[in-house]
Amino acid sequence: MIDPGIGFGKNAAESLMLLKRLHEFSKLGYPLLVGTSRKSFIRSITRDASEARSWGTAATIVAAIMNGAHLVRVHDVRQARVLADVTDGILGSRKPEAGSQKEDARA
Repeated sequence: MIDPGIGFGKNAAESLMLLKRLHEFSKLGYPLLVGTSRKSFIRSITRDASEARSWGTAATIVAAIMNGAHLVRVHDVRQARVLADVTDGILGSRKPEAGSQKEDARA
């Protein structure tokens, strides 16, 4: 497993660059773990209290998954699970469960 260590010894710009280029680690052939939850680089971007840092964490989780992360380390597991499920759905890695409501393409 690879953990690029986002936030550890890196400034905000470096952490953001890692998130943007996570897909490059996939060439190594190992699962990719990303831990951005409540990191100080998010606070430096939002310049706001904990609520903004929670929303910033949500954005980094989605970005990490969309850029190839297999696992995310988080503090707020239930919320992160929703983010991961929806992001996986957008990426097409998960099919809707049987019996779920489908959108009518003719609407």
